[in-house]
Amino acid sequence: MGMTMTQKILAAHAGLSSVSAGQLLLADVDRVLGNDITSPVAIRAFEALGAEQVYDRDKIVMVMDHFVPNKDIKAAEQCKMCRDFCSAQHVTHFYDAGKMGIEHALLPEQGLVTAGDLVIGADSHTCTYGALGAFSTGVGSTDMACGMATGKAWFKVPAAIRIVLHGSLRKYVSGKDVILHLIGQIGVDGALYRSLEFTGEGLHALSVSDRLCIANMAIEAGAKNGIFEVDDLTLAYLQSHGAAEPNIFAADADAEYEKTIEIDLAQIEPTVAFPHLPENTKTFDAIGKIPVDQVVIGSCTNGRLDDLRAAAEILAGRQCAEGVRVIVIPATQQVYLDAMAEGLLKIFVESGAVVSTPTCGPCLGGYMGILAKGERAITTTNRNFVGRMGHPESEVYLASPATAAASAVTGFITSPWEVMQ
Repeated sequence: MGMTMTQKILAAHAGLSSVSAGQLLLADVDRVLGNDITSPVAIRAFEALGAEQVYDRDKIVMVMDHFVPNKDIKAAEQCKMCRDFCSAQHVTHFYDAGKMGIEHALLPEQGLVTAGDLVIGADSHTCTYGALGAFSTGVGSTDMACGMATGKAWFKVPAAIRIVLHGSLRKYVSGKDVILHLIGQIGVDGALYRSLEFTGEGLHALSVSDRLCIANMAIEAGAKNGIFEVDDLTLAYLQSHGAAEPNIFAADADAEYEKTIEIDLAQIEPTVAFPHLPENTKTFDAIGKIPVDQVVIGSCTNGRLDDLRAAAEILAGRQCAEGVRVIVIPATQQVYLDAMAEGLLKIFVESGAVVSTPTCGPCLGGYMGILAKGERAITTTNRNFVGRMGHPESEVYLASPATAAASAVTGFITSPWEVMQ
């Protein structure tokens, strides 16, 4: 029996000729990632192991992004622990305030991941890098500690679900709508510990930004990872960002998949996930007039330049609705600079929005946009569990940048097709 893309990458990194679903293996890792929330726990575990030196200072990445600039004393102390550890270990890739970005936007931008890599990160959305043909997955802080010390990690080889894409997206429909559609179809546990493997002729119709968004939210369907077949768009992106030489792993023709799901991209509509699960999706034929108090455009899911362009196109020459707080968060410093150069930040500010420094901020209920009791937000982030962005009696609706921007204009959850018709 042949192997899937994920299985081939795991086999190569474990030094095995073949692997099968359910098999346990020890594999070499190419990157070990942590942030200011998870790294302090990993550092303490690293020290408890008796480890004195990281396995490779060039392969460890720490990004201070969740509570940076520091929101309080505890956040400052956590960042200091990371800063001191990386200084003592001479870690090459340490990103602090002024140089950092949201980790899962920053690593691809900095060329730190390439096709065929095996990446672990103490953050569940580490699965983002599957967009570039890598196997990447979230792990606990203890696994991160072991990875930093040994350069290895244990895995159970996942079974796989094949997602075959056809056609092209319509105007104002994006990768966010695609992944919300898929999660709505299979549920938040529909791919539990499976690899979601994306292929098909419709792949070429998705930008790399679309793919990064989709892979990022594979975890919201319970998946171990999401991975895209490498094509010329992938290779062009990797080359333009200075990534290492790619190692391309294509699925075998006889690879075993638990099931195959066909998606016609031309049929995807602007989609919104209602509280309190990403699977609770609706299209606008089933959405009434729902007012919002806050709009957030950003995050590791949708804070890239393409996302800001989509929002700016809708907000240009328009005003945010009275009483609606609109927060725009570029995902990295480079995205911030590029958006400034293109005049996007001017559009946002003139529309009445706030533009923040890069940060995870409100996505996890951290800061820069916490919700009060009874408030409702539409956001381009990736989770809408109870209390995710603030008070447990607040509501979070997930949507694309275009839908979020359209809702900012009207003050109600609104399709971009309605605003731009």
